[in-house]
Amino acid sequence: MTLPPDHAARVARAELALDGLSVGDAFGERFFVSPDVVDQLIAERALPRSPWWYTDDTEMAAAIVDVLSERGAIDQDLLADAFARRWAREPDRGYGGGAIGILRAISLGTPWREAARSAFGGQGSLGNGGAMRVAPLGAYFADDLDALVEQARASAEVTHAHPDGQAGAIAAALGAAYGWRWRNDRASLEGAKLLDWVLRRTPRSETRTMLERARALSPEDEVEMAMLSLGTGSRVSAADTVPFALWCAARHLDAFEEAMWTTVSGLGDRDTTCAIAGGIVALSAGRASIPATWLGAREAPARGVLREG
Repeated sequence: MTLPPDHAARVARAELALDGLSVGDAFGERFFVSPDVVDQLIAERALPRSPWWYTDDTEMAAAIVDVLSERGAIDQDLLADAFARRWAREPDRGYGGGAIGILRAISLGTPWREAARSAFGGQGSLGNGGAMRVAPLGAYFADDLDALVEQARASAEVTHAHPDGQAGAIAAALGAAYGWRWRNDRASLEGAKLLDWVLRRTPRSETRTMLERARALSPEDEVEMAMLSLGTGSRVSAADTVPFALWCAARHLDAFEEAMWTTVSGLGDRDTTCAIAGGIVALSAGRASIPATWLGAREAPARGVLREG
């Protein structure tokens, strides 16, 4: 496979997105504590104790970066194998039951298409897993949106046969691409327009319907209103996770810390909403916007788990 001439620059963008995603993931994960404690932590903006261990969100995002680094595109067979290897190596990263069933089947030799299609009674997963891991892909294909949509769908399809799970991945990848483009063209792109831009290419789905609802909210609205209107991932579906995360990112494209505190205050599936928003805002605000103390607290993502052992 021929790599694009700017492959190194694309991979660097993907790695930046992985940094933001993994910090957001690990940060959000530390807020799964009792309601009284979490409310106090957020009210006081008190950083949780380190180390911040990452979850399956980062594990799977790192697999995407590995595949893109080697192939310059999503090789679905290689990605499915990488996902299954990572799960088998560290199964206690917070994988959901549906993902465990799919990855176990793949690791035992079931073709990934069959494993993904058989999930949830044969309808396939419409969960947020395709979206939580895709920011690096959005960064890699930020300059080619037709390829981005195709590749985001391909990356999700390995585990999410349901069209809504794929739509969530496409929307999150588009959000990441917008973040990168906004950073380099603030004169013509407004942070508040991120949702408009994402909606232009997100396929018809429940996720798209909820993105339209998110677009109708003002960036000045209280987080509580967005939580009630959109959901924050408590159903672990693409539709009730991605719109809230993108709305939070659009409010704070130039401020990683603000984006994270806003997103985690929604609670819900907080490691995943923070992972999605973190991947986007790292691209828009730059690596320097991620506090060094946060990077130091976060467990570094494992890379290079392709055809290992």
